[in-house]
Amino acid sequence: MKFGIIGAGMIGHFHAKAITAMTGGELHSVFDLRQEAADKLADEYGAKAFSNIDEFLADPELEIVTVGTPSGAHLEPSLAALNAGKHVICEKPLEITTERIDQLMAAAEANGKTLAAVLNRRFHPGMDAFKKAADEGRFGILTNASCYVKWYRDQAYYDSAGWRGTWALDGGGALMNQSIHTVDALLYLAGPVKSVQANTACLAHERIEVEDIVVAIVEFESGARGVIECSTCTWSKDGHPARVQLSGTEGSVFLADEAFEIWDFMNEEPEDAEIKSTLMKGQEAGLGANDPSAINFYQHQRNFEEVVNAIAEGREPTTSAAEARKPVALIQAVYESAQNDGKKVFL
Repeated sequence: MKFGIIGAGMIGHFHAKAITAMTGGELHSVFDLRQEAADKLADEYGAKAFSNIDEFLADPELEIVTVGTPSGAHLEPSLAALNAGKHVICEKPLEITTERIDQLMAAAEANGKTLAAVLNRRFHPGMDAFKKAADEGRFGILTNASCYVKWYRDQAYYDSAGWRGTWALDGGGALMNQSIHTVDALLYLAGPVKSVQANTACLAHERIEVEDIVVAIVEFESGARGVIECSTCTWSKDGHPARVQLSGTEGSVFLADEAFEIWDFMNEEPEDAEIKSTLMKGQEAGLGANDPSAINFYQHQRNFEEVVNAIAEGREPTTSAAEARKPVALIQAVYESAQNDGKKVFL
């Protein structure tokens, strides 16, 4: 499929790398309001550059677009692309409110096009193994399910762009921006949430409207309890990994980025030995923990390939808009609770 990229910033460059490496797709064009940015990215990959979105979307060869604009600016270009008859893969969060996501889903349905999200942290061998264990019921009665993103962003990060740290365009702080992939992983593994109680604060940054730390108590539909703890004010020399931890009456698994700190089951299976020999945690730095550019593009590649395969097979991708809506709904509930003195909010 011929891909176009909307947004030639840092994430647009990751998209270009992933599209170039993927099977089933090629980079066809790039759009950015800044012609020089569009030219730079397009020239690097031999694609066409546009600074007029109508001209970009009018190209009959263009089949599918990826959207890498600021979080709160996903709606307009995604809607335009869907209404122009293009499939859309949009960066996280799909949009910053469920209401906007519902608008996009309605447009996709009306135009008969696929709307998918970038949920790239689902695509690595550690997550594959974790999901398999959860789906097979290896934890027994699930009792604990938590996630922790203790990252660091300096003041210069927030000062680097006017949209950063704003409700309108960032949609929130450490939780909505930096932690949504980990929240998605928690829901993907542990299932839907029943209620949350939360507290947020801005402790270490200036001139931002949003939180740099959040703690939430979570009750899952299954009965399990857990914690969501996220920050951008937790300094570390190399950066702490993002962690997802599930425990139950028959097992415990603690994932740190893409490797396991704990893989421990009452009833062992043959694959456990291989997992323990190949996927356990070493001393590597946290991915993106201190440096937002320090991520691997192969997860985006697998994400894009899954969407292209789903379109070819006439099915919903595993990173569908409906899946991407779930973490945004939970994050909205966390913010609602925090803004109401920790009142319990039911989802």
